[in-house]
Amino acid sequence: MRRRQAAGERLGIYIHIPFCRSKCDYCDFYSLAGQEGRMDEYQRALLAHLRETAPMASSCVVDTVYFGGGTPSWYGAKRLRELLSAIRKAYRVEKGAEVTLEANPDSVDFKSMQALRRAGFNRVSFGIQSACPGELEAVHRPHTVQRGDQAVEEARRAGLKNVSLDLIYGLPGQTGASWRETVEHALSLAPEHLSCYGLKVEEGTLLAARVARGETLPDDDSQADMYLWAVDRLAQAGYEQYEISNFAKPGLFSRHNLRYWQLRPYLGFGPAAHSDFGGRRYAWVRDLEGYMSGVLSGGELLDSQELIPEKERGSEYLMLGLRTVQGVEEWEYRGRYFMDFSPIERRLEEFAAQGWSAKTAEGRWRFTPKGFLVSNQLIGDLLERQERASLGELLPKAQARYQDRTRRR
Repeated sequence: MRRRQAAGERLGIYIHIPFCRSKCDYCDFYSLAGQEGRMDEYQRALLAHLRETAPMASSCVVDTVYFGGGTPSWYGAKRLRELLSAIRKAYRVEKGAEVTLEANPDSVDFKSMQALRRAGFNRVSFGIQSACPGELEAVHRPHTVQRGDQAVEEARRAGLKNVSLDLIYGLPGQTGASWRETVEHALSLAPEHLSCYGLKVEEGTLLAARVARGETLPDDDSQADMYLWAVDRLAQAGYEQYEISNFAKPGLFSRHNLRYWQLRPYLGFGPAAHSDFGGRRYAWVRDLEGYMSGVLSGGELLDSQELIPEKERGSEYLMLGLRTVQGVEEWEYRGRYFMDFSPIERRLEEFAAQGWSAKTAEGRWRFTPKGFLVSNQLIGDLLERQERASLGELLPKAQARYQDRTRRR
């Protein structure tokens, strides 16, 4: 885990803020309500961990910083500014780096937004989720529709020019008509970026308990209709889809989120935060007290770690690349991982006959919107095909073909 990255390599930093005003019924992220009294000690732990880790990344250039949660805006502008200042002092943060704050509308105001923008935050992602009061109440969101509108307006007045809105389809009581109302309302706020997530009932959440007691949610077909309608509507409004759930005005994709899908390195800080750095993937303990003790008192900090072999990276290339509109390409796969793309391409051709995938003029394979709806099953199928292929038999052939192509370029 102490291996350094190549000189000048671009790096992302993720800061997990686990505190929330209240826990939403569907949330399974590591977050805690009613723990404000632990914020100051947590701040000390984060600052210490950032400083301790910085020498590992001394040759890297940080081009994205992302504060996620939890509810980072609930943490307070003063602490957030202190953290960003510490990152700038300890790491090589490039000019123009994307610095994102996740925020709930109820925990921001004009003054805090202005202070954060002046400190260097240049992108904010609001958890709007719905424009229908009953749907917000149904999952115990702590804001109103009006407050969401006000938060966007305050961010604009504060000078933030890159605003993203999160929306959820499949909420309790939601219909096709109410989902369309939510999307149209979001478009009226003119965000630069929109994320449209299908509701998932995660084990251990309050929503899962409600469903177990017999509460019904919009079924898969209804959610599929909502998703496909949103894809078309957002395209009409000038938003480019660049990932299953993400849409943006041209040139305003989330650079930090893209690094996950493009297998680029990042360092995570905070309980349950993950990192992919120096050829290893690792995660910190999913416990606030354990994390603070690990940093400040030398306790056990790691929850898991693994060295990622190239074959697994090849699987991740397929799995993550096919989440994006850019998709995957034969010679990227062969050249990086020395694995035969033929079994994958044959299956993608079969998917194309079903309307689930398509090959671009540039020779890249990607899923269609209909394919995105069943992407988990399709990707699982492709990974099984990859696993069946004998790497021992295919590697020499793949290497030879790639080297021959390289010579001809």
